[in-house]
Amino acid sequence: MSRASVDFVLRPFEGIPGETDWVAMREVVPAATGTARTTAEYGAVDVTVATVLPLAWPALHRGDDTIMIGLQQNAGTGDASRDLAVALLTALESPAGTPVRSLGIIEPGPRLQDVLDLDVPFEVTVHEGFDFWTAAGVELTPDVRGSLDRMNETVVPTVRMSAVESAYWARMGDKEFLRWAVPQDEEVFLDALARLHARRESGLGPSGRDGRFVGAFRSCGILVPVWDLTKGSEPEMVEEPLAELGARLTEAFAVTEPLTANERRARAGLVARQLTLR
Repeated sequence: MSRASVDFVLRPFEGIPGETDWVAMREVVPAATGTARTTAEYGAVDVTVATVLPLAWPALHRGDDTIMIGLQQNAGTGDASRDLAVALLTALESPAGTPVRSLGIIEPGPRLQDVLDLDVPFEVTVHEGFDFWTAAGVELTPDVRGSLDRMNETVVPTVRMSAVESAYWARMGDKEFLRWAVPQDEEVFLDALARLHARRESGLGPSGRDGRFVGAFRSCGILVPVWDLTKGSEPEMVEEPLAELGARLTEAFAVTEPLTANERRARAGLVARQLTLR
């Protein structure tokens, strides 16, 4: 008898509080945690959602009874929400101090939208490294310690911005970038950005002085536009121009007239700037 397969879902985190932050943590944020809680049916247990766990474990029932799931997985079905629900439920059933090392064959079943209390806000904390993996005073095994040390050596400095939701400043080598997971439908966002781009207002700061739009990629059904920031930009320097860009976009979203010829040309140029992850 053949097993039922899990259907592909374009937006696996749709309907979950903080959908765009879930996507950002899965794709562009190296070290961060978020807050969640299971429904009463699943014990009303607090859950720590992490970007990544030691040795890329899908989940961990930590020795202090903390339940953790890792968003950045290399394999899975076509529905990340179902995959993560399996990881979470397996961790809940595992003894404290036990990692979930693999998920096996995943079949249709409850998704995060079924398992999590959707009234609990998703509050993100960005960390400088991965020391959040362990509770205070807990000695790590040699393999986990090695994984922690390796990850801490390569972590990309990242800061969550406050001017808009789900935007992250990052310093990669000698360059700084802003990557913003936006909640709007892709076509709606690109139309609004094209209106600004036609007026040379799609960058950060006057005439894009503080950062220019360089392209966008898509992940989990969410558009993530990227700006190349002025060299040496610190997060606090980006907050004000980002807030101003957010305000310009809000005004552009409200425009209902069709794009002008100049705006259509600007939009075509924006669409051509496709980026690959990392």
